[in-house]
Amino acid sequence: MAQNQPAREPHKLTPLNRLIFSSRWLQLPLYLGLILAQCVYVFHFWVELKDLIGAAMGNVASLEHILDAVTVEGAARPTKLTEVTIMLVVLGLIDVVMISNLLIMVIVGGYETFVSRMNLEGHPDQPEWLSHVNASVLKTKLAMAIIGISSIHLLKTFINAANYAPETMMWQTIIHFAFLLSAMAIAYTDRIVMTTHLSKNH
Repeated sequence: MAQNQPAREPHKLTPLNRLIFSSRWLQLPLYLGLILAQCVYVFHFWVELKDLIGAAMGNVASLEHILDAVTVEGAARPTKLTEVTIMLVVLGLIDVVMISNLLIMVIVGGYETFVSRMNLEGHPDQPEWLSHVNASVLKTKLAMAIIGISSIHLLKTFINAANYAPETMMWQTIIHFAFLLSAMAIAYTDRIVMTTHLSKNH
């Protein structure tokens, strides 16, 4: 019987290679900074929500804060909380949530891909997309998240269309389609790379 092959020892890195590979930890402060940015967004969300609830209950100061946030410069300023104002505030809250989701994808996915494994296999709260995340998947998901955020901004503009110049609306629509085409190009390029990789393996 053939003897069992001895387990291969891990390849030893040269000091230069070890230094270069360890430089990935320089990204750690960046991800920690994004966590702080996430905290700012959470605080902003609750401030906006508090003002919306306060305005609905007749608080004048809260109403003024909301109108300052959603009223376009030069447009007529409403004197009370209207349906359009509520929709604009709610869309702003959704925008904050979507940007927060984008931050989570960048923080968790980026750290897992470029810094260190988090060993979340089997964890009940492991995100489904994290189990097969890589640079290409992360890039595509970020592009789709940006499209969602752009859609919210475009919808806010259309709801408040009477207060925007046609040129502004046209350029926002063009920029949104540019984001959409960019995401499609990224997904198509990744598909070509994946197909080529699979064909080489077979």
